[in-house]
Amino acid sequence: MAGPGEYFAIGAYVSCRTCQETRLQGEVVAFDYPSKMLALKCPSSSGKANHADILLLNLDYVSDVEVINERTQTPPPLASLNITKLASRARLEKEEKLSQAYAISAGVSLDGQQLFQTIHKTIKDCKWQEKNIVVMDEVVISPPYQVENCKGKEGRALTHVCKIVEKHFRDVENQKGVQRNPVAQSQKETSTSS
Repeated sequence: MAGPGEYFAIGAYVSCRTCQETRLQGEVVAFDYPSKMLALKCPSSSGKANHADILLLNLDYVSDVEVINERTQTPPPLASLNITKLASRARLEKEEKLSQAYAISAGVSLDGQQLFQTIHKTIKDCKWQEKNIVVMDEVVISPPYQVENCKGKEGRALTHVCKIVEKHFRDVENQKGVQRNPVAQSQKETSTSS
């Protein structure tokens, strides 16, 4: 194990034995001396050639650590991060969470919240306006959020949103039917297969 002042170089290949007597070998991808945590990149347990397992090892529970191959050249540079893209993604995630929180605090029913999430998966341009769902600034769905509660200018947008609402509630009903009576469902499947 790494003693005082010792460390594992990124890219080195090491072998160690865990407290469960399992032998692990892999390439060092990270090492934190204060916490004695070692991250190893090992061949994939799924057997896929282009995949790898990353194992985090607490060196307090590892013995017999041996450096098999020390890295001689400098490790490749880290990939650059697109800070603008990351900031945009974080902003969008925050807006979505705030929208969900708004719906809950406004007293929107669970059906309304679920419908909003279903619509939002397909059409990102949807928002809350008090207890109403506004889609693409063209369609307004008011409580109790059924197809007949969809209002807007006749056209493709209204038709599309109505289809999403209709499918959402059909899927919810199908889910309830399956959850209500799984025994009857399995008996029905058995009787039709015989």
